[in-house]
Amino acid sequence: MKKHVRHMDLCASIFVLALYLVWVPSAQAHVEGGQAVGFITGLEHPWSGLDHVLAMIAVGLWGAQLGNPALWVLPVTFPMVMAMGAMMGLLGIPLPGIEIGIAVSAILLGAMILGEVKLNLYIAATMVGFFAIFHGHAHGTELPPGQSGLLYSMGFVIATGVLHGIGIVIGLIHRWPAGKLALRGAGAFIAAMGVFFLWRAIS
Repeated sequence: MKKHVRHMDLCASIFVLALYLVWVPSAQAHVEGGQAVGFITGLEHPWSGLDHVLAMIAVGLWGAQLGNPALWVLPVTFPMVMAMGAMMGLLGIPLPGIEIGIAVSAILLGAMILGEVKLNLYIAATMVGFFAIFHGHAHGTELPPGQSGLLYSMGFVIATGVLHGIGIVIGLIHRWPAGKLALRGAGAFIAAMGVFFLWRAIS
């Protein structure tokens, strides 16, 4: 019994830490053009927008719900495809509806967690990869010409992996009935925030 209590205390502490990181104050959802320079800026960039943070944590949460191999396939797929989207942005290749795509990613990923939806691994990975393009493009377009796109990209890919890791660690609470309920509540919150992001994008 004490062992279970210690596990729950650890998970609760991690959850509180993650919430703190999620709610880091930010003046804007994305860094203004001209500020996105170098590795450190790339490392900080994904944390600057709540829409990015929630979607990336949601990937980890959903992967934890699905279990192996989705537990590692989804968090690997997202950064890989996101890097491709970032390259599109760096090259100036247009992608319509970026903010809408990011908002919809939060809505659908949150819905998957809320409903504990067990999609086929390939379909789940495809969905995650599709949304990663929008997140990556948003990062890539915010790098000013002449700056180090490689270092910046390395930074935000690493930061994305950290956010996925936070989601996976939090998702481990699904082992307990109360944890499963808490995860579904987190999914509802993420989906609701996605609706807000969508409203903000189209208004």
